[in-house]
Amino acid sequence: MRTKVLPTLFCAGLIAATSVLTGSAATAAPTSTVAGPADRAAQADGIRAKLERIAGVTVVSETEKEGRPFFTLTFRQPVDHDNPRRGTFEQQFTLWHRAETAPMVHYTGGYTLSSSTRELTRLLDANQVSVEHRFFAKSVPAGKVDWRKLTIQQQAADEHNIVQAMKRIYRAKWLGTGASKGGMTQVYHERFYPQDLDAVVAYVAPNDANNRDDHVYDQFFKTVGTAECRTALDAVQREMLVRRKTLLPLFEATSKEQGLTFKQLGSTDRAYEFSVLDQVWNFWQSGTYTDCPTVPDAKKATDQELYDWSLGHGLSIYSDADAGPAGTGPYYRQAAAQLGWADLKFAHLRDVRNHPDIYQPNSLLPADMRTSYSGWDAKDVDRWVKTRGERMMFVYGQNDPWSAERYRPSKHDSHLYVAPNTNHGALISKLTPEHRAEAEATVKRWAGVR
Repeated sequence: MRTKVLPTLFCAGLIAATSVLTGSAATAAPTSTVAGPADRAAQADGIRAKLERIAGVTVVSETEKEGRPFFTLTFRQPVDHDNPRRGTFEQQFTLWHRAETAPMVHYTGGYTLSSSTRELTRLLDANQVSVEHRFFAKSVPAGKVDWRKLTIQQQAADEHNIVQAMKRIYRAKWLGTGASKGGMTQVYHERFYPQDLDAVVAYVAPNDANNRDDHVYDQFFKTVGTAECRTALDAVQREMLVRRKTLLPLFEATSKEQGLTFKQLGSTDRAYEFSVLDQVWNFWQSGTYTDCPTVPDAKKATDQELYDWSLGHGLSIYSDADAGPAGTGPYYRQAAAQLGWADLKFAHLRDVRNHPDIYQPNSLLPADMRTSYSGWDAKDVDRWVKTRGERMMFVYGQNDPWSAERYRPSKHDSHLYVAPNTNHGALISKLTPEHRAEAEATVKRWAGVR
């Protein structure tokens, strides 16, 4: 179910597509004239005045980020784009301004608001708009939330409104980007509003086109890393369940210390098993093959040694704090309804599991957020990307489980790259030198930047 590791996960957490650029990317970015304090203040005042004239936009705050104006804003959105009379809510977004004539990078994290500078923004010396996903954090309607309106189509319409509004000021090229769930969100935006953006760069974006067939994930765990590392990790995971009676008290002590409860999952035993099931996935998602030598001998390690190592290498505890509306519950609702999830077989654990039905997103949700899955939307988007998507780039990590089930771009000026020996934090800057140069040249061409 991983996405618990938000922001170290699916997200974000992922820390994918961040501002860290090295080598040619850092030196190749266009330079701009450094303005003095008076010039910067005048520039900020001018942009603020234009923002305040856009219907639906509210300027919440204004500051500076690295010498450029930085605004926190909201945009008034319909709760239901198909029936605007059903009320509105304020959706958070930010603007980092460089110049009205510079390209715009439109970023979605897929969860709460994250306005850290993205890789493309640095590469292009661009403006950046960052949008919080509907029904996460502060971007929620007042009163009881109608979770039926948390759909990929409704979020795409949210972004469409913001892009069209901001294009009144920024009329150069617009490139969409995001990592993990944020990358998926950009793909959905492109699917439903293909005229909004000039190109999309999606990092480590999973594509669960057929939620009933997840064999690619099981195959991934048979091939990632070395045979020795895979065997050692499987042995640790199994031993965690074999020693359930002695390790569960350690898990309960950690949970008590952190103030965690498990009303949604039903018991600490269920929560413990859920966390153990995710352990190897999280190891590869957030760690690297260089961590393999630290894997303990499952049979020889003491209970404390086994638990302590696991807690630092993938044993991520899922609790009510994660499952509710204020946490990552909205993600699990989306996964249960439209996005799908990785339904792993766990063949090496079958005889030591107590709860064979637990590994699915509804297990983590309050009763009023649970739903049934429809795979039509995922299949539609997958088909569209393969056949009609234009100027789309997908960047995946070789050792990232989420990258196992990926989008396959069309032949319409679209591309797919895999960063070697990289996890869920894959970036263009982590590609091979040849692929990095090729990808950066393509992005600059799309943005109209030399």
